[in-house]
Amino acid sequence: MNTQSPSEPIIELQNVHYQIPSDQELLDIIKACSLSVQPEETLAIVGRSGSGKSTLLALMAGLELPTGGSIHLLGKPLESCSEDQRAQIRAQQVGFIFQNFQLMPSMTALENILMPLELFQIDDAKQKAMQALEKVGLSHRAHHRPAELSGGEQQRVAIARAFVTEPKVLFADEPTGNLDEETALQIQNLLFELNNDLKTTLVLVTHDMSFARKCRRVMHLTHGHLDEQTTEPSDVSS
Repeated sequence: MNTQSPSEPIIELQNVHYQIPSDQELLDIIKACSLSVQPEETLAIVGRSGSGKSTLLALMAGLELPTGGSIHLLGKPLESCSEDQRAQIRAQQVGFIFQNFQLMPSMTALENILMPLELFQIDDAKQKAMQALEKVGLSHRAHHRPAELSGGEQQRVAIARAFVTEPKVLFADEPTGNLDEETALQIQNLLFELNNDLKTTLVLVTHDMSFARKCRRVMHLTHGHLDEQTTEPSDVSS
């Protein structure tokens, strides 16, 4: 159960550093990043390929631990949690959408969406999974496997899976990076529509500024540092 106060940030980074070994020295990927994300906020983190955007997202989700500083997710200090505790936070209250979809190839679209529901023995799981497929316009593809779906359809299934548990936080890592322009726009609109309906906190990383501006807030990651963008976001998610 989430004991976080409504006034607290849902994600908070304080002076976060992340280093990796490289040729007998430490390479700085993230440098002194501080950030607060409020409940129901939509935030885009932009930057060039290789700038560390995905690493920063992994740190925020507790998939990696910082080498310095602190990160709170849903009121929990991630660096003080065990690996199992961090996994439990993610499983129960966090959704993910990835560039390469991350669907189980041997499972149908419906079975992929059922997976997180069955994991927690949620009542009426099959009905909820079908409703999620309907929301993304794919109820007629319920029994097709990923290989039988287009890239856009696979990402719709991935979005349905991410939202089906009604997570408090949704992380999206270049969710339209593998899609053509028209399909990417459809997926972006769907993502913000569902996010707005469920009042989820959305944090996405992208190199696409037009996509990023659909969020209420845009941050730029460059040389490991995080800076606020001054550009006005599009009024899509209102």
